[in-house]
Amino acid sequence: MKLGRTSSVALVGMTGTIVDVEANISSQLPGLVIIGLPDTALSQASHRVRAAASNSGMPLSAHHITVNLSPASLPKHGCAFDLAVALACLAAAGGIEQESLERVVHLGELALDGRLRPIAGVLPAVAAARAAGRTRVMVPTACVDEAELVPGMQVIGVASLRDAAIWHGGRFDPLPVDAIPGPTAPRHQDDDLGDLADVIGQDAAVMALQVAAAGGHHLLMLGPPGAGKTMLAGRLVGILPDLDDDAALEVSAVRSLGGALPVGAGLSRRPPIEAPHHTATAAAMVGGGSGIIKPGAAVRAAHGVLFLDEAPEFPAAVLDALRQPLESGRITIHRANSVAAFPARFQLVLAANPCPCGLFGVARESCTCPPNVRRRYLARLSGPLLDRIDIHFRVDRVSAAQLRLSPDTTRVTTSQARERIVQARSAAADRLAGTPWRLNAEVPGRWLRSAGIRPASSDLAALDRALERGVITMRGYDRILRVAWSIADLDGASVPTADHLGQAIFLRKGSA
Repeated sequence: MKLGRTSSVALVGMTGTIVDVEANISSQLPGLVIIGLPDTALSQASHRVRAAASNSGMPLSAHHITVNLSPASLPKHGCAFDLAVALACLAAAGGIEQESLERVVHLGELALDGRLRPIAGVLPAVAAARAAGRTRVMVPTACVDEAELVPGMQVIGVASLRDAAIWHGGRFDPLPVDAIPGPTAPRHQDDDLGDLADVIGQDAAVMALQVAAAGGHHLLMLGPPGAGKTMLAGRLVGILPDLDDDAALEVSAVRSLGGALPVGAGLSRRPPIEAPHHTATAAAMVGGGSGIIKPGAAVRAAHGVLFLDEAPEFPAAVLDALRQPLESGRITIHRANSVAAFPARFQLVLAANPCPCGLFGVARESCTCPPNVRRRYLARLSGPLLDRIDIHFRVDRVSAAQLRLSPDTTRVTTSQARERIVQARSAAADRLAGTPWRLNAEVPGRWLRSAGIRPASSDLAALDRALERGVITMRGYDRILRVAWSIADLDGASVPTADHLGQAIFLRKGSA
């Protein structure tokens, strides 16, 4: 009996587990069997591995080979185990050094000609290997830059199975091959978002965007078609500060896991934006899948903006699926044999027309929607969801007079607004030092109402009256306090004043 052993990584969501890959050669009928709860793609690795080894000039043993993936109770998905399975089989036949093989974690899919294809999820897989105490990882050449983003790991890039065997002491002559390239890194998204100074005649909306960015607040824009709601949502991403190291690593790991967007040679420092179509399902929004659990739009928007244009057109189940992530900042997807957790602390931006035809309340336009149709249309945005939106404001169409005055008006640019927001967030971080929160939107109401933090009673009089009359809920009361703190941070004030609270009430109920 001959045995070869190495290791790889199994991903469930963002969590990775080290998997021992064992290959045993026995004197049974010829064949290659993979056991240990593989999915269909992994079960088919037996065919890929045999063809790749043969075409690389290193045919596997003609005897029966059993490959075990341990722990056997953990489901394994995908084709990232191909390289580990092939090397374990070669080690069992004595073709490469076993000691060298055991010191390295292997990730990669095999092409039939023996070359290695890039795979999705390299960054979280390498991070999981590092967390497990491993220091070396072998990946396809196209994935080297991504794997090197994890500090403390020696990354070994190989273009083919033959190169991997030679690195582990296999006595084979090198054969140069053209490495399979990975997908092209996307162009920087800020190039397409435009500048905040391009916004004309929407001073209140521009201010609301800055308040939302300063405190990390969710917002709802209500207005007719052509008023600029989509344009404003794009400008919000541009004025957000750059991501810190932890957030950038998390954003890049989500992008790596999704596989659609390459990570590139550096961490993504700009907040992402996701704008799913209103036909998206709940699984497309929060994530899921019958086999491999993939992140949805809300997860890909983590530390950035999730923009839902024409929000009332989204199915109610899809919108309500966002209620829990808005509170917790996490999405947990349960399956019969696994549980996957994803980050989901994003800023939600909803855009809606005032009615199905979009012309209700527009000057010199006639709305054809009956009152009950208008009510039903906006009622698709449920009360519990709207109660979680900190800022509501109306966006009206730009008039001809505003357009004529625009050349003579001084408008804030994206860079100026971003600098102001960085200062406001720094003030909030200093105030919240020693607490688990960093943004005003994350602070619980009990802390906002505590002694030493609560604004003066005279300044809170209008807010207290609104609560007594039932105009706002207790959750709404706390959210107005959060928005008031963000306005105060933008103004450089040490505590919200009555004026700040009045502006916050207007932003909270601006769409009414």
